[in-house]
Amino acid sequence: MLARVWSASIVGIDAVKVGVEVDISGGLPGIVVLGLPDSAIQESRERVKATLKNAGFAFPMRKIVINLTPADLRKEGPCFDLPISVGILAASEQVNADLLGDYLFVGEVSLDGSLRPVAGVLPIAANAQKMGISGLVLPADNAQEASVVQGLAVYGCKHLSDVVNFLNNPGRYKPVQMDVETLDVTFLHSADLQDVKGQIHARRALEIAAAGGHNLIFVGPPGSGKTMLARRLPGILPPLSFAESLEVTRIHSVAGLLKNRGSLVRDRPFRSPHHSASGPSLVGGGTFPRPGEISLSHRGILFLDELTEFKRDVLEFLRQPLEDGYVTISRTKQSVMFPAQFTLVASTNPCPCGYYGDTIQQCTCSPRQREQYWAKLSGPLMDRIDLQVAVNRLKPEEITQQPTGEASTSVRQRVQQARDRAITRFQEEVNLRCNAQMQSRHLQKWCKLDDGSRNLLEAAIRKLGLSARASDRVLKVGRTIADLAGEDELKANHVAEAIQYRTIDRMQ
Repeated sequence: MLARVWSASIVGIDAVKVGVEVDISGGLPGIVVLGLPDSAIQESRERVKATLKNAGFAFPMRKIVINLTPADLRKEGPCFDLPISVGILAASEQVNADLLGDYLFVGEVSLDGSLRPVAGVLPIAANAQKMGISGLVLPADNAQEASVVQGLAVYGCKHLSDVVNFLNNPGRYKPVQMDVETLDVTFLHSADLQDVKGQIHARRALEIAAAGGHNLIFVGPPGSGKTMLARRLPGILPPLSFAESLEVTRIHSVAGLLKNRGSLVRDRPFRSPHHSASGPSLVGGGTFPRPGEISLSHRGILFLDELTEFKRDVLEFLRQPLEDGYVTISRTKQSVMFPAQFTLVASTNPCPCGYYGDTIQQCTCSPRQREQYWAKLSGPLMDRIDLQVAVNRLKPEEITQQPTGEASTSVRQRVQQARDRAITRFQEEVNLRCNAQMQSRHLQKWCKLDDGSRNLLEAAIRKLGLSARASDRVLKVGRTIADLAGEDELKANHVAEAIQYRTIDRMQ
């Protein structure tokens, strides 16, 4: 007897339809799995055998051949446990096979027959309709996550017997429903700018970075507040749109990082990897490529504390994603592209001892040591950091006074207004959401310079040695400053302020 059950495999953050063909024939009892399965799928042979027996079903003591199609696609993970179990039951005529072609089955099974949740359900649900699938059968703990996708019938089951009952009597079961419009937008980041003492210049840089999606680095002595400031940036960012939220949730679903299954990620990601992180952990990789920190930061923030402590070759991996907004991971048999449109925020000390330029404590580093210290950051990488801000030590009277800064809520309102102006300006452009994503043709259209602005920029290029890329980023920052001011035209004062944030390009 032959039966075919549909399932899916994750490739990158997308899903590919996989056919699970089960053939039961005469011969010595045993199970053979074909179609490039990984070790987890190979182990499912014994797992499914014990599950069917413990769940009260008869396991056919005959030769069972399981073929996963397409045969040239690598398959991984325990998500094929459920379709293999259903396929064996259908081939042995223990379940009604008439509806198998209409549904897609995903899930891990326990030895007692209960269904366990798996990662990557949301991409599978999002692509199910493109696969010609009308319904999805999966573990109950994954049902709410999959039901976020509209127009797809999702059936959550707690036990293998529930799946069999559903196939035999589908009219008795109702699909799981979720109204995505009722999801509340909550800001989980409790750190508020109101708690920051002093640092007016750095606060302004945070507002500009949030409004335009610009990369930012803070440079200053230990204890000046660099990390504290950076961790308050998420609180002034506008909320994710529904499309962005769905996109971010898909990435986190594939990575298995969804804490509350059934809810979208509504807060912008904030990732802060340790400086010992490797290149693959940062950009993604593995035998079966998985998203790295830059993709987990998609539509949010990647914070690299103590930037100069990262290995130089690891930091160089960031150059292409910062420019293109995606990263391509190539392996022998497949190439996967992950989205990586993130805002890079970094902090570092000005020298190895940390006190170069400090007004209180004297620096003990030699010029050679400072030169080697900053050599860890290449010129092309620094070119891609739009806002480079020196953070000075607080004065004694600033430390003892009560915080009187503006609250994050007020700043976020201005940021939202600036972003709305940019979105209105980019309404005819595809995949352009903020000023930092503008290309050369956009600068020519929306960042036209008058004589005064042009003279300022040319003088800055000569004095600071700015590259063409760095000068373009000055214009992008200037455009954001104009948006915050509610101005349609880019003026000399906007360019002048933007130039101030390029004064530590090659600090030594």
